[in-house]
Amino acid sequence: MKIAIQVADLDHARIDGTRVYIANLLKHFGRLDKQTDFLLLHRKEFNSELAPPSFPNFQVRKTPFPWLWTQTRFAYELWKSRANVVWMPMAALPLWRRKKMQTVITIHDLAFKHFPATFPARDLRKLNFFADYSIRRADKIIAISEATKKDILKFYPEVNAEKIRVIYHGFSAEIFGEKRDVAREVELKKQWGIQGNYILYSGALQPRKNIERLIEAFDLLKSRKQKELSSQAWELSSFCALKLVLAGEKAWLWESIAKKAKNSAYSADIIMPGRVKFCDIGHLFRGASVFVYPSLYEGFGITILEAFAAGVPLLTASNSSLPEVAGDGALYFDAQDTRQLSAQLEKILTSSQLQAELIAKGQARLPAFSWEKCAQETLSYLTE
Repeated sequence: MKIAIQVADLDHARIDGTRVYIANLLKHFGRLDKQTDFLLLHRKEFNSELAPPSFPNFQVRKTPFPWLWTQTRFAYELWKSRANVVWMPMAALPLWRRKKMQTVITIHDLAFKHFPATFPARDLRKLNFFADYSIRRADKIIAISEATKKDILKFYPEVNAEKIRVIYHGFSAEIFGEKRDVAREVELKKQWGIQGNYILYSGALQPRKNIERLIEAFDLLKSRKQKELSSQAWELSSFCALKLVLAGEKAWLWESIAKKAKNSAYSADIIMPGRVKFCDIGHLFRGASVFVYPSLYEGFGITILEAFAAGVPLLTASNSSLPEVAGDGALYFDAQDTRQLSAQLEKILTSSQLQAELIAKGQARLPAFSWEKCAQETLSYLTE
């Protein structure tokens, strides 16, 4: 059997959950299935942090083309390959392909259906067109959570539910679960200007992540505690020195987030280190007092597992797939309620007992998720 895979996302400089998903499954495919031939098609040069490993049954083919690559050069190479199956880790099936070739797509989320205003108009048109076409035409669909499956059936009720299989993501245990390297952590904190305790968000800087509300909640928390304390007590309090670290690269419509941080009354305590190397991100997690995931919507939320693995208390929004993944390992809040988010932040930061409970419950959930398990289930679905 030959399986062709579109892996052009691994060429991108920015690392996001989808790219981590593709890279980790490829690490396992060649080891778990030595009988199948895999054709990996991409466009430019791999991001060195995402490049797939070399296996005897992997054929990697770089196929440059200046425009509409998936619908032109990729489609042409796919036709030539005579692959039995094509797996599209993103919902963008080529319009031109062999009829007998089985098509499998992964749907990570349908955020653009729920929150169209948080996407640039041009991207929104493209996302809708290719999702509509691919979901209706694919032979098989992988949904990364039950919440995502429900969304597919909500927006595409004509789709047969039996062709949708839920396969959970994993997490990079070697990055987030390794023992704490205090020296490297100190070095990174010095590099980014982080002193003392900090609240951490990690991910793309874009509207759907609800980061502006997190900044508002941080401001509210600092302001409230400052009013409660005398000027001398405030200067000595942990809340006075508390920082908010927003780690991640600029994505679409990021400007309002930067403006919000700049205009904050506590802007000096808001740190935006930009892109953090994947090999270093675990150190940033392990040093945090709490990890906050305020997203308006997520198809899965790998970052939840990363916080669990790093042993950081988790505070997350109560929408979409987030409770499905986090279970009892998180404290929750309404993503539209700034005051509740601020109050929950204070609750975690002031209770060492609650912190310990959340960490223990989060780590107890980890055995249910792994990239190897995800790869095994994905291979089974691709080849059956």
